[in-house]
Amino acid sequence: MKQPALLCDIGNVLVSFDFGLAATRCARFCDQPSHALLSCLDGIKQPYERGDIDDAEFVVRAIEALGFSGTQEEFATIWCEIFEENHAMKASLAGFSSYSERLFLLSNTSGLHKDYLFESYDVFRLFRGGIYSYSAKCAKPERQIFEIAIQQFDLHPEATLYVDDLEANLVTAKELGFQTHLYCLNNHSAFEVALEEWKVSVGLSS
Repeated sequence: MKQPALLCDIGNVLVSFDFGLAATRCARFCDQPSHALLSCLDGIKQPYERGDIDDAEFVVRAIEALGFSGTQEEFATIWCEIFEENHAMKASLAGFSSYSERLFLLSNTSGLHKDYLFESYDVFRLFRGGIYSYSAKCAKPERQIFEIAIQQFDLHPEATLYVDDLEANLVTAKELGFQTHLYCLNNHSAFEVALEEWKVSVGLSS
């Protein structure tokens, strides 16, 4: 029997996030209003999450782009403190201990955010590994990052449930044969239904 697995996005699935919080806090150190700050980073945020620039270079370039008058440490802290744990998802995943399926992560994220999340939220201890855009040098919805996950974790897509909050990412996952669920923070019960249906489909339901 093909070994089942659950492959999970991070942002707006395991944790919610709001870059507006970072903009509001950065505004205390900048001459521009908060609503204008995030657009200043449009040219470097995506390359950063794809691993084209590292943490140190991103911080330096972001401070310059924003006209941020604080320290690098202050900016890095502000940039990372934008998350809130999704307790409902944590409770659902914690119940997997009685099953043999494997839990893995697949996320477009940066080194700063990944390290902060793993240090701050113990839900990440449930996962046996992850593929992250900054280290994979590619990002969802590209097929390549999914193919890396399939190879590295020996996934069988037809026996794997992929959970993400963005439809574009699910389109690629479906093309590769994954079972999928479009997650909504305000409708966790729909995930619970999808989870039970997946368990039945892979023979895990009692």
